[in-house]
Amino acid sequence: MKRKHAEVYPDMSPSAVNNHAAQAWAFSQRIDKGDLVVLPLKTRSLIAIGKIKGDYQYLDGRHVRKVEWLKENIPRTTFGQDLLYSFGAFMTVCQIKRNNAEERVKAILAGKPDPHRQGKAAKKDMSTDSNIVTDDDTEGFVDLEEQAVDQIRRLIQARFGGHNLTRLVEAILQVQGYQTYRSPEGPDGGIDILAGFGPMGFDKPRICVQVKSGGVQNDAAIRELEGVMSRVGAEQGLFVSWDGFNKTALANTSGLFFKVRLWDDKKIIFNLLSSYADLPDEIQAELPLKRIWVMVPDDDS
Repeated sequence: MKRKHAEVYPDMSPSAVNNHAAQAWAFSQRIDKGDLVVLPLKTRSLIAIGKIKGDYQYLDGRHVRKVEWLKENIPRTTFGQDLLYSFGAFMTVCQIKRNNAEERVKAILAGKPDPHRQGKAAKKDMSTDSNIVTDDDTEGFVDLEEQAVDQIRRLIQARFGGHNLTRLVEAILQVQGYQTYRSPEGPDGGIDILAGFGPMGFDKPRICVQVKSGGVQNDAAIRELEGVMSRVGAEQGLFVSWDGFNKTALANTSGLFFKVRLWDDKKIIFNLLSSYADLPDEIQAELPLKRIWVMVPDDDS
């Protein structure tokens, strides 16, 4: 496999040849029917788990294995941080052996919690997983950005639960130039934040914001926001749901493009990082972050 890979891609470095050939070999030869597949989703903070159902095939220029997806919407926070580090390997195809990974994934599939590691074990979790390798024992790169986002996600959950998430979203909107009104904690009639431009917030766009710190939101909840928007004279709405939105709600977003925006935890974190330097001191104190630069691995690493 390596010799053929080097022949087809003569300009590829030896290390890149090893990585690519090893992954192709593992995908076609090492994976067996019945093996579990863990797939971190890129657009949402969810992880899908499936089971291999078919043999290797090469169809229309693609390497294919048939998979039965058992669960497709497991929040990343369901898994211990050590497993998330392993799932964050840059190598697309890699076997996770460390820290009893297979049994823990099976437990999560059965609806049981994954015990989080503590103490000395937690320190060990910070290291690169040397077992996420293919046949040639090539170590996989770890996605440091995804690791950092996971840590930020857990910190926000710990310090900005409930109504405090509304306070964080308001601070982000203020940095973006909005004048805001935040409803006090308790029943709010569907209004968590009102936001508008201009010295007093009278200018457009005028936005009605609903913030949910728990629970996957559906299309009906978004329609309720539209009704509140009409009642308060807001042209646009922002629905913030830490746990995200179901498939039906996401499928209807194109029809609401000029009226409603949806923020899940990833969008919150993206907007937080974009605004962080200008956030109030008390917010920065509760979410202490430091900007760093790292090299982006490429095929020649």
